[in-house]
Amino acid sequence: MELVELMFEMAALLGLISISKLILGAVNFVWVMFLRKPKDLVKCYGSWALVTGATDGIGRAMAFQLASKGLNLILLARNPSKLESTSQELAEKYGDRVAVKCIVADLDKLKKDEIIKAVQEGIQGLDVGILINNAGLIYDFPQFLHEADPQMVESLLNVNIGGLTWTTMALLPSMLKRKRGAIVNVGSGVAHVMPGYPLLAAYCGSKAYIEYFSKSVTLEYKARGIDIQCQIPLLVETKMIGAIKAGRLTPSAETWSKASIRWIGYEAAVCIPYWVHYMESIVFKTMPILIPNRHTLQGRLLLRKQGMEKKHAMKLDVDHKKNP
Repeated sequence: MELVELMFEMAALLGLISISKLILGAVNFVWVMFLRKPKDLVKCYGSWALVTGATDGIGRAMAFQLASKGLNLILLARNPSKLESTSQELAEKYGDRVAVKCIVADLDKLKKDEIIKAVQEGIQGLDVGILINNAGLIYDFPQFLHEADPQMVESLLNVNIGGLTWTTMALLPSMLKRKRGAIVNVGSGVAHVMPGYPLLAAYCGSKAYIEYFSKSVTLEYKARGIDIQCQIPLLVETKMIGAIKAGRLTPSAETWSKASIRWIGYEAAVCIPYWVHYMESIVFKTMPILIPNRHTLQGRLLLRKQGMEKKHAMKLDVDHKKNP
């Protein structure tokens, strides 16, 4: 009888612990997502931020969010006209409150030494405390690896892995000298929450690199005053994902960037700053592996078919113009 009572007491204790953990988890979720004050980025890290891939999507939105916090900006992208346009828009919105510099650099075409030199020359004499590694490429449409254009895959790896690595290496010495800094590497939900993501293999592999790279350099530099994160977006309304429109599950780049800014300097290594994406990630991770895998493959195959048909139609159109 005493044994039975002891078992009931143990079960009740375990239940209480489980409920307490759920309550504490829910309270912490509300705190970090909605109530916790964002850090004063200028005071914590310095007056300048460098954003790569700054003329479109998340990078552009991050630039405007950082400017709204009083940071001066260095915009890095490969298109001079887009850089000029973005710079002018920032000047129109923030006037003399924010200074803007531009670095024209193609992270695909330039060699690593050229990227490092371009960045270091661009930041010379400036108190650059924040780096947003956002520049990235993705497939034109889902494809089996053997179907993909090798040049496209090489460009993707050059930008997503090489560009991010060389830009980080270029900034670290000045951050170490000042003993402060924040680096945000933009990852992807496909590499973080999915057990596998077919027909985008090289892209997913590059984003997995970014996540593990971030975890590793966090351990290297946390004690030296540099906060490093891999921030994970799931679907965000950008040109990269095509015709998907903004909604609760797919926020605009502006909505996502506002959440991103709130997290800079807090949780280390890997985080999901947008609250709906965080909830989605829990669902994906608790589902049986075969369900998301099967669903993902079917969806990718449909998009592959549509992409192949569009590519074929474009080829026929080009051929017709050459030989009317």
